[in-house]
Amino acid sequence: MTLGNAAIYSLLGVCVVFFALILLMIAIKILVKVMPYKEAAAPAPAVKAAEAPAPEKKAEPAKGVAGDLKLIKTEPRDAAMIMAIIADELKTPLNQLRFKSIKLVEEEGKR
Repeated sequence: MTLGNAAIYSLLGVCVVFFALILLMIAIKILVKVMPYKEAAAPAPAVKAAEAPAPEKKAEPAKGVAGDLKLIKTEPRDAAMIMAIIADELKTPLNQLRFKSIKLVEEEGKR
């Protein structure tokens, strides 16, 4: 096989792949227009209201979770990592924890 033939076969293969991708894109666009997204209806309750067990109490996010965190000599990326590690260690969702401030504590030898 010569270099010219190899180039032609390669170009033909690339064209076939792009043609298939274009056909797939057109098919998806047609399907989206034909079958619009519909939200699923809530299923009817199988148990009567009197027999239904009491719903579990859902935890509410802690007040002041967003907005009043003070970062002292700490980058936001580092603070986010610290909060995630603490939540993981405590096995508590992050929205149930309240952080008031995060401060960088330098080692005595680094000053």
